[in-house]
Amino acid sequence: MGNDIASSGILKHSAGNAWAHGAYLLSNSRVSSNSLLKRVVWAYILLLIFEGALRKWILPELATPLLIVRDPLALWLLFKTWERGQLPANSYLTTMVLVGVVGIFAAAFWGHGSLAVAMYGARVYLLHLPLIFVVGRVFNYQDVILVGKFLLWLAVPMTVLITLQFYSPQSAWVNRGVGGDLEGAGFGGALGYFRPPGTFSFTNGNTLYYSLLGCFVFYFWLERKDISRILLICASICLIAAIPLSISRGLFFQAGVTMIFAIFAICRRPKFFKHFLVIMIGGTFAILLLNNVELYQTATDAFTARYESANNTEGGLQGVLGDRYIGGMVNSVAGSADFPFFGYGIGFGSNVGLMLLPGMQGERISDQEWERIIIELGTIMGLIVISLRLSLSVKIAVASYKSLVNGNLLPWMILSLGFLNILQAQWAQPTSLGFSVTIGGLMIASLRTGCEDSFDVKIYSS
Repeated sequence: MGNDIASSGILKHSAGNAWAHGAYLLSNSRVSSNSLLKRVVWAYILLLIFEGALRKWILPELATPLLIVRDPLALWLLFKTWERGQLPANSYLTTMVLVGVVGIFAAAFWGHGSLAVAMYGARVYLLHLPLIFVVGRVFNYQDVILVGKFLLWLAVPMTVLITLQFYSPQSAWVNRGVGGDLEGAGFGGALGYFRPPGTFSFTNGNTLYYSLLGCFVFYFWLERKDISRILLICASICLIAAIPLSISRGLFFQAGVTMIFAIFAICRRPKFFKHFLVIMIGGTFAILLLNNVELYQTATDAFTARYESANNTEGGLQGVLGDRYIGGMVNSVAGSADFPFFGYGIGFGSNVGLMLLPGMQGERISDQEWERIIIELGTIMGLIVISLRLSLSVKIAVASYKSLVNGNLLPWMILSLGFLNILQAQWAQPTSLGFSVTIGGLMIASLRTGCEDSFDVKIYSS
C-alpha cells in the first residue's frame, strides 16, 4: 500500500510537470492568424499522449467514449482549415474521402452490415488521415522544434513512470488498466516482468513515444540549436534506459534505424561528424554508468531474455525483417484474391468491430496492417489505400532528402521513424493512428522553413 501511495504521488507530480509544460506551449503558440488552430493541434498531441492516463486513472468510468476523444478536434480542425481555404483538395485527400464514403456503403450493404462499426472504421480516412495535411499546413519548422522540446521535457517523468510500472505488480495503481482494470495494463515481457504502457492505453504507445523522442534527441545533438544541454543529456539517458525498461524490440530496432539515418546525414554533411562523435562517446558512457545500477541491470536481463526468445521463435533478425515486414506485406497483396470484392467491411478489423459484431468477440484478425486493410476493404480499395500510403511515404522521403542536402536536418531525422510508420503502422489502433497523423504532419511541417516551400506547394496540389 505504501508503495502504491508513493507511486501515485510521484506520478501525479511528474504528470503535472508535463501537463504544465504542455499548457505553457499551448498558451505561447506563435503566428497570430493560426494561433487557435495551432493550439487545437497541440491539444490533439497532448490528448494522444495522455489519453491513456485519462482512461486508466483519471476518468476510468468514461474509458469507452474517451477512445474517440480526439475525433471532435480532428473534425473541427478539418472544418476550420477548409473554411479558411488552407486545405485545398489533392489526390491524397480525395482518395481518403472516397475510400471512407464508399467503405461505409460497402460495409453496410455487402460487408458486416453494422453502420456503427462502418462509421468507426471510416473515421480513420474521413477525419484523422486528412489531419496529416492540416498539421503540415498549420505548423511550421519552429512549431516542430517546440514539439521536440516538449517531448524532451516529458522524457524524465515518463521514464520514472515506466520504471515504477516495470517493478510494480500488475495490481499496483500505476499499472491499472483501461477502465480501472485491476488485472493491469502490462503486456507479455520476460522473466516475470511486463512491458509497461506509460501514460498510454497499450504498450505500443510507449514504444512510439520513445521512438519519436529518439528522432529529436539525435537531431538536437547534431544541430545543438537553442536547447538546454542539461535537458538534452537527461532526455538521452532516459531514452537509453527506456529501451530495456520497455522490453520492446521495436524501440531497440527503431533507435538503430535513427542512428543509421544520422550516419547517412553525416556522410552528406560532414560538419555533423564531431557532434555525432560526442553522441557515441556520451552514449557509451551513459550505458556503462547505467550498467552499474541494479535497476537497469534487471531490466537489461529481461530485455535480453525477451529478445533471444522472440528471435528464436521468428528466426532471428532475418526472420523478423523477412517475415514480419517484407514477407508480411508481399503475402498480404498476394493473398488478396481470397477475400470478397468489397472485403468484410470497413472497421471489421478494429477492436471495436470485433467487440460489436456478432460472433467476433475474442477473435483476432491480423497483425499485418496491409492484410487487415484488404480484409476490410477488398482487393481494389485495399490496394488503392496501400498505394496511397506508399506514394505519400516516398514523396515525403524524397522531399526530406532534398531538404537535408539544402541544410535542413530535421525532416530527415523524423523520416527515420515516419517512413515505415506511414507505410505500415496499424491505423485500426487509435494510439498508432494518432502517432501516424502526428508524425506525418510533423514531417511535412518541418519542411516549411519559410513562408513558402516547394514541397508545401506540390503536396497540397498533387
